[in-house]
Amino acid sequence: MASPRTLATAAGTCFLATHVTSIGGLVLYGPALKAADYVVGAGPDTRLLLGALFEVLLTIGIIGTAFTLYPVARRHGEGLAAGYLGLRTLEAAVIAVGIVSLLAVVTLRQHPPQGADNASLLTVGRALVAVHDWTFLLGPNFVCGANTAVLALLLYRARLVPRFIAVLGLAGGALIFASAIAVLFGVYQQVSGFGMLAAVPVFAWELCLAVRLITRGFDPAAA
Repeated sequence: MASPRTLATAAGTCFLATHVTSIGGLVLYGPALKAADYVVGAGPDTRLLLGALFEVLLTIGIIGTAFTLYPVARRHGEGLAAGYLGLRTLEAAVIAVGIVSLLAVVTLRQHPPQGADNASLLTVGRALVAVHDWTFLLGPNFVCGANTAVLALLLYRARLVPRFIAVLGLAGGALIFASAIAVLFGVYQQVSGFGMLAAVPVFAWELCLAVRLITRGFDPAAA
């Protein structure tokens, strides 16, 4: 098995990769998510396809964080470690559903069914974008909030990283999960000031954890 230091570096790198690919994918998806008539428009789909590629890499990075942390984490709590592995895999799977829904929009745009009119295509296209929007809430918010709290609790109990990083993860996981509930019931939009603000602690937690794992690794005594 790889050493704890090697695993820590790999996990930190995967966390940083998820940040880059998630932001890149969201930016590239812009036209398809915002333009109601995208499915019946003209022009290349390269930008959306690149966005899909970014999100494929995102799913790999998400699962990578779980698999690289698991060998060390299971020594300090096998149940929590397995739970984190399962939740991260679920998060990646939900995101993959969103990728498929937007790729289906590309298919409708490039090869519309014979006899389909613009009104029908618009209806189906908007439905597929709606599927992506709901996966964006379920995966990177509900499931991410849960797996963040699970990992942060394990790291806090095992003292594998400084306590303030683990506490930031516990707070961030709870906050983004609560924010997802608010979005679910229409209190505010996910892509809004409140939604972005609720995501800041999780973003900061993953960034701090990534930097710590890459530069210092796990606490030697605990690892």
